[in-house]
Amino acid sequence: MTYIIAQPCVDVMDRACVEECPVDCIYEGKRSLYIHPDECVDCGACEPVCPVEAIFYEDDLPEEWSDFYDANVDFFENLGSPGGAARVGPQDFDHKFIAGLPPQAEE
Repeated sequence: MTYIIAQPCVDVMDRACVEECPVDCIYEGKRSLYIHPDECVDCGACEPVCPVEAIFYEDDLPEEWSDFYDANVDFFENLGSPGGAARVGPQDFDHKFIAGLPPQAEE
């Protein structure tokens, strides 16, 4: 695992990171984006372009958002490794942890 998308992305999904990713490893769920742990090449291009600062290197993930680590990894449990997000398009599901979060208020 390299990078994790955390709380600030939920219900926002700006997608600037998707445009910046050179290997197309950022997948779209219903309410959040997810970085594929096996497809990411750890380049870090996604992190600085995120307007809501939701992307963290795994070792820098704030403790308050530690549940997002498992959510990012487990999102791909049934999806597998399709070899690129554009190939499969937006998914009609989220990890159960993210699906269970209350709607995020716009600030």
